[in-house]
Amino acid sequence: MNEHISQQYDDELNALKNRVMAMGGLVENHIEKATIAIIEGEEDLAARIVDADFKVNSLEVSIDEQANQIIAKRQPTASDLRFVMMIVKTITDLERIGDEAEKIARMAQGLAELGEGAILNFIEIRHLADHVRKMLHDSLDAFARTDVEAAINAASQDERVDTEYESVVRQLITKMMEDPRCIKRAIHVLWAVRALERIGDHAKNICEYVIYMVKGKDVRHVTIEQVKEDLLCK
Repeated sequence: MNEHISQQYDDELNALKNRVMAMGGLVENHIEKATIAIIEGEEDLAARIVDADFKVNSLEVSIDEQANQIIAKRQPTASDLRFVMMIVKTITDLERIGDEAEKIARMAQGLAELGEGAILNFIEIRHLADHVRKMLHDSLDAFARTDVEAAINAASQDERVDTEYESVVRQLITKMMEDPRCIKRAIHVLWAVRALERIGDHAKNICEYVIYMVKGKDVRHVTIEQVKEDLLCK
């Protein structure tokens, strides 16, 4: 982001960025609590996350309005315009991450309503959730510092997230085949781990926006290996 003659303009852009980071912190918190809810069977905690999703939605609307005001007032160009576009795209993904956290919480409520024991020991799900949260945190850190190398490193974690997700899915399918009585419970868990996998995808999107903002290069639909070769090996 460029330094401008107008200090007020810089302040407006920094304020916008800070609000995105606050939104990111909120969704990180929701993911953590939703994961605890489904692993520990905390139905009350799950209900609180479901009820709190409106906060994420409200922030998206408010930040989007703020970004539109800057576009109308300042008519940004070049890297400034890419910065504002990065903001708008990032909050969309953060809102969707919030939706996925809410989905996990709803699956936790569903499991609690079934009133039966867990079908897994949840160690694998905890590992997946921890990795997803780290990936999101690293993505937001790259966003905060507009750091291309950090963004690429964070995005590269998505492959491991996918591998862990597929492993949990295989275990759940095996369990359902072995014991059809657990199918209802397994479906709730399947939806929850699918939500975690989708959070990883959204975190990767944020990394791609950072790369676009700094380099002006659209790396969507490009492998992470190709991105590393093009941007880090020159």
